[in-house]
Amino acid sequence: MPDKHYKQIVILSGKGGTGKTTVATALSEIAEAKVVIDTDVDAANMHLVFDYYINSEYDYYGGKKAEINPNKCSQCGMCELVCRFDAIKEFKVSRTSCEGCGFCFRVCPDDAISFYESKSGVYSACELEDQSKFYYAQLLAGEGNSGKLVSEIKKKAYEQVKENVKWIIIDGPPGIGCPVNASLSGVDFVVIVTEPTQSGLHDLKRLINLLEIFKIPSGVIINKYDINTDMSNSIEKFIRPEGISLLAKISFDKKFIKAIQNSKTIIEYDHAYIDTFKTIWNDIQKVILN
Repeated sequence: MPDKHYKQIVILSGKGGTGKTTVATALSEIAEAKVVIDTDVDAANMHLVFDYYINSEYDYYGGKKAEINPNKCSQCGMCELVCRFDAIKEFKVSRTSCEGCGFCFRVCPDDAISFYESKSGVYSACELEDQSKFYYAQLLAGEGNSGKLVSEIKKKAYEQVKENVKWIIIDGPPGIGCPVNASLSGVDFVVIVTEPTQSGLHDLKRLINLLEIFKIPSGVIINKYDINTDMSNSIEKFIRPEGISLLAKISFDKKFIKAIQNSKTIIEYDHAYIDTFKTIWNDIQKVILN
């Protein structure tokens, strides 16, 4: 990664469905001199609401797969016997079940199994309407190594960052797994989007525990806070002694759903929300730049 002349912000959530991408796309609309990256490679969706065109596409090879050559195979059954993933049936390898361990390749007495680099996904370098760079990726069905793909797409974005870029805004994946860890690399601030439910609070706690390891400052947005004000108050009480700022409480509004249905950011769909997200953006900048 080159010397940083920019700040990186990642938007995360402990669980899916909290409104993380809605927040990420809104902040991306407001920020200037930015690069936007969607690192939710298992279920990328920023491209569904942005107007963009693709400059370049790249194949991603995240691992290896086995393949049996029937002309060499003596059908001894050794490969099927040693496969822990039940990926080999009738001397054929299932692409989606093969985990790429290579055990069958090593034990085959006939040298009938090849072990090759397998295409696991595609990632794209794009340009938004305001000429900002935008990157997203799509992992193929049944493929793993999503954390590695996150690192790959971020590396590509870093390579093309220009001197005028001040912000990198990342829409991260939900949860606390490997792709989240990869998304956090080099980040200056984390925006956590949560919801006022028991599961929302539970997963918020897990995510905050992870951020303590990385020692990255963070702030919380409680989305749909008014559907359960008691739980919203519990979230506020929890984050206060943790030294985590409350960036905003956003009311439940069907316009957010309508915006998604119309493939628009919430700001595009309803300009009344510009002030809400400008305030959030300004508060984030105060924390990072002070």
